[in-house]
Amino acid sequence: MTNPIGVLFSSVVKEHSQHVILFLADGIQLCAAVLIGLAAVQATVRSLLIYVRPGSVESATDEIRLRLGRWLVLALEFQVAADILRTAVAPNWNEIGQLAAIIVLRTVLNFFLQKEIAKAARKGSNPPV
Repeated sequence: MTNPIGVLFSSVVKEHSQHVILFLADGIQLCAAVLIGLAAVQATVRSLLIYVRPGSVESATDEIRLRLGRWLVLALEFQVAADILRTAVAPNWNEIGQLAAIIVLRTVLNFFLQKEIAKAARKGSNPPV
């Protein structure tokens, strides 16, 4: 025979923990959005300054792209973390599948951004002769 108080307590704890996890996931996703927004503002300001300052436009734009790419990679990591939290409370296989697809897409995007950043960093550290 099951204990009704134990079942009720377990149900309440489970529901409360799901709300807390979803709240954390939303907070992490908000952090990612803030990072992306700040990085875009920083890249925009730096880009506008290129037009005012004399110098090598190519190296300056490469540095802006590299910095923006690094921030985007970090923000994508935050997004993946939020998605992982959401999978912990996904109630059905359809939602788990959708979240898995989102994680895969973000991971692939992150992989190619990392490759682009590494390529730009190598190009910057080994200037052409």
